[in-house]
Amino acid sequence: MEKVVLAYSGGLDTSYCVKYLMHEKNLEVHTILVNTGGFSEQELQETEKRAYELGSSDHVNKTILDSFYQKAIKYLVFGNVLKNNTYPLSVSAERIFQAIEVIHHAKKIGAKYIAHGSTGAGNDQIRFDVIFQTLAPEIEIITPIRDLKLSRQEEVAYLEKHGVHYSWEKAQYSINKGIWGTSVGGKETLTSSNALPNEAYPSQLQKEKEETIVLNFEKGELIGIDGIKDTPVKNIQKLEELASAFAIGRDIHVGDTIIGIKGRVGFEAAAPIVIIKAHHLLEKHVLTKWQQYWKEQLANWYGMLLHEGNYLDPVMRNIEAFLEDSQQSVTGNVTVQLKPYHFTLEGIESDFDMMKSDFGQYGEMNNSWTSEDAKGFIKIYGNANKIYHNVNSGQL
Repeated sequence: MEKVVLAYSGGLDTSYCVKYLMHEKNLEVHTILVNTGGFSEQELQETEKRAYELGSSDHVNKTILDSFYQKAIKYLVFGNVLKNNTYPLSVSAERIFQAIEVIHHAKKIGAKYIAHGSTGAGNDQIRFDVIFQTLAPEIEIITPIRDLKLSRQEEVAYLEKHGVHYSWEKAQYSINKGIWGTSVGGKETLTSSNALPNEAYPSQLQKEKEETIVLNFEKGELIGIDGIKDTPVKNIQKLEELASAFAIGRDIHVGDTIIGIKGRVGFEAAAPIVIIKAHHLLEKHVLTKWQQYWKEQLANWYGMLLHEGNYLDPVMRNIEAFLEDSQQSVTGNVTVQLKPYHFTLEGIESDFDMMKSDFGQYGEMNNSWTSEDAKGFIKIYGNANKIYHNVNSGQL
């Protein structure tokens, strides 16, 4: 039998795909779950057990937290990337690297086919297919859910026909969890006006007494919390635990999907939002005006291209090189106060803080120029406006 590698999550859609690929396509199914921080060890074991029960010939759980951080999250922090000034690309960034791992596995075992459970109405189908087609054009893609346009009831009935009787009770809210945030979808996000209720979010308020923490950055990376150093991945996980207890990082993202329709999704991303905002504050102190300006332009493009599945375009490596080079002086400590449902940035300390220069204090004292210097500068600075209004009198 020819082999197919299925990107598997353990949910209804991908469980249906296992049986469909076996019985309708007569293929030897190999399942792989690529974990980007959304599964505990127990959940990984349960998912593997279910894959074998469904008939998978072989199942692999692949955790890629470190490589996901090095290849994506690090640059999302360097760029302070928030899609539409809101969303930290929680799920969209993950899909790219899950697709890459699926391809690696398919090539390793000599599979002729690859499959995924995406529908035809979302972004994930594009992210998966673009990566698959680019890295392995010789491997055929099978997408049962997209092609057959099946209802949930039809999928359940098919599984029961083939002896699968798991409980497929539909959750009220669709949750996709990863190290860089959790998306939350429900009937409210299908509207333009309704907010998600408090209970829709996985992390509920546990702490009400304010806490102050210090985030330690070195060359743009979070290397410690309160002076206790660890890997950036471990620090993200630790901060998520601290900040999610205050129900921080909730919001609803509205954006343009790759296929051209508007989309709305809720999310909670306590650690990503705190890290990005703290990192951005530190940059304001240690980077020049033009460094910040061009970082913002390039980072906005980087986030858009990553969100839309264009990670493999070589311009992404060019932008990454710029972002990494910009972080040479982004070292210091940021004090953050955690509160119920929000946080405040209290200030920074850094050896590269340009507010500490001897040139002057804003609104207070000019140390490195005279009043006559200021008057001359202002006179010349206004020349362009003066010339325009001299030629175009009566414009105001």
